[in-house]
Amino acid sequence: MEFKAVLSQLNKDKKEYAKGVGTPLLVLAALGMVILPLPPFLLDILFSFNIALSLVVLLVTVYTMKPLEFGMFPAVLLIATIMRLALNVASTRVVLLEGHNGGDAAGKVIEAFGSVVIGGNYAVGLVVFLILIIINFVVITKGAGRISEVSARFTLDAMPGKQMAIDADLNAGFISAEDARARREEVTREADFYGSMDGASKFVKGDAIAGIVILAINIIGGLFVGMIQHDLTFGRAMEVYTLLTIGDGLVAQLPSLLLSIGTAIVVTRQNESHNMGDQFKSQLGNEKSLFIASGILTVMGLVPGMPHVAFLSLGALLGYLAYYTHKQKSEAAENNAGQEASGTDIANKQEQKELGWDDVQPVDVIGLEVGYRLIPLVDQSQGGELLSRIKGVRKKLSQELGFLVPPVHIRDNLELDPNAYNITLMGVGSGEGELKHGDELAINPGQVFGPIKGVETKDPAFGLDAVWIKPEQKDEAHSLGYTVVDAATVVATHISQLLTNNASLLLGHEEVQNLLDMLAKSHPRLVEGLVPDVLPLTTIVKVLQNLLNEGVAIRDMRSIVQTLVEYGPRSQDPDVLTAAVRISLRRLIVQDAVGNADEIPVITLAPELEQMLHQSLQNAGDEGAGIEPGLAERLQNSLREAHQTQEMLGDPSILLTSGMLRSVLSRFVKHTIPGLRVMSYQEVPDERQIKIVSSVGQ
Repeated sequence: MEFKAVLSQLNKDKKEYAKGVGTPLLVLAALGMVILPLPPFLLDILFSFNIALSLVVLLVTVYTMKPLEFGMFPAVLLIATIMRLALNVASTRVVLLEGHNGGDAAGKVIEAFGSVVIGGNYAVGLVVFLILIIINFVVITKGAGRISEVSARFTLDAMPGKQMAIDADLNAGFISAEDARARREEVTREADFYGSMDGASKFVKGDAIAGIVILAINIIGGLFVGMIQHDLTFGRAMEVYTLLTIGDGLVAQLPSLLLSIGTAIVVTRQNESHNMGDQFKSQLGNEKSLFIASGILTVMGLVPGMPHVAFLSLGALLGYLAYYTHKQKSEAAENNAGQEASGTDIANKQEQKELGWDDVQPVDVIGLEVGYRLIPLVDQSQGGELLSRIKGVRKKLSQELGFLVPPVHIRDNLELDPNAYNITLMGVGSGEGELKHGDELAINPGQVFGPIKGVETKDPAFGLDAVWIKPEQKDEAHSLGYTVVDAATVVATHISQLLTNNASLLLGHEEVQNLLDMLAKSHPRLVEGLVPDVLPLTTIVKVLQNLLNEGVAIRDMRSIVQTLVEYGPRSQDPDVLTAAVRISLRRLIVQDAVGNADEIPVITLAPELEQMLHQSLQNAGDEGAGIEPGLAERLQNSLREAHQTQEMLGDPSILLTSGMLRSVLSRFVKHTIPGLRVMSYQEVPDERQIKIVSSVGQ
């Protein structure tokens, strides 16, 4: 039993090793033909095989639906060219050694092409051979080579745009991840194929040149061998060796011409799945053109002296084809009209096929649109660093905020200026700017030692004065006190600033559920029963969004959920729960604001002003709607002055007020005085001391 198992395994291994050995053996056989002499009979078989291989390759190129389906064509072209050149060497050896013995000394195939095809006349054979060379080399090979070169260049240039189009379709939800992966692979295969075809066309060109050189060498060598070694007369030697050489050349040039035609067909085909015959029928079958051509041929056939039968018969054939094409199109139009009038049910079915909910795509949470000149910034194959910078921004913000920041969907937008970009949040444009790709942005941080030559602009993230400079001016800008960043860093910083200011928009139900699931792995009893027994998920989402909107990170989910479990049965109001959570996170809030300092510098409101605001809110019964406009303006100006004073001193800017006013004033100053934090008295940790640096309203 063990012996049978071993024998069975050996047979399997033998079959595996036998697979794929045909091509290496063919290449080794071609090398052997160059070194070893071959008998005429074997030459006949190999020449016939070469012609058959070329015919098969040509027919495959005709019936292939699209060029990429015959992706191994460049390799096949190389192997066929090597084999044909090896046969030329082998046949040259036989012709020169045995040519004096007669026309069949080099095999029946060469004799047939030398005697039957060209009628035994070496002058006619020479003319026919040269015509084949001209057709192959000057017309087909040259044109196919030029098309291959242009196709390869444009295919490689179009790769970044195609990749971005695939990413855009994937981000928009038009295709799945598997479809995107398949399309990326197809783009890569297309670039590899046309790049290989650009080089493979040189094989055909070199083969045509080699045919001319081999012809001249064989004729001269044959005359030398026949006249000197075998004592043949000049006329006899010229006749014998020229016929054999031309027969040999025609046998080689016929497969070469077939492969050249196949190459031209492949490189001139559109990269679409269409049958070549159907394309000819659909694109050349224009009944109007056929009718006109039929009329012209008929008139030419009626002219005296013209070959009437040929022109009139062709004119009649084209007229019939035009009539047949017109009849088919008319029947197709009638069938379409009948289907449209067959009833509303069919129309509804067709409409269901055309439109569906899959066609309604959600907006991108975070989007980045770039002009076409900024594509190199996001194309890693061209050295673009923006993708890695954005990935770093997402990682940093995710760690700071406490939840996974959604990916940034990048696409090109031809409606933008070439050097412009636009950042969208929830499909709404939230930030824009213009870049100079290849230049550096020198930002004025507030105090520099002199101007620098360049294009003046504004930093798109913070609105600071800046100058676009050349990379070689970077050291000069540093010496003058400028902060110098590249274009990718400008965009990444702008995205970071927008995401930080709008973090609450990025957090939704899915993200909150993921946070709860992660917390449940380490604290299952804490999360158990929270949703929906204590609070609905919507309320928890609103509380976390309030925290992010007020600049509080949600990294400490354990403390947040613990507070919600404790206060949830008492109140379902998101604002009340937010205030309770802030108190539980007071150490984290203070640490983010002032670090480990023992004293907290704060700005307070005068007691009279604070009491007035309390009464306004109680009378209005709404969040801030009762603040008198004049009072709101004076309060805003005073808070802005106090905030600027703290900024000039390099100290944090914190407004300390009562718990009732905290949420109202936080919303009041969020967009008008960015950077000013609002805290309540209850949020100051017991171990920290406060230091009043300014009192507004006195």
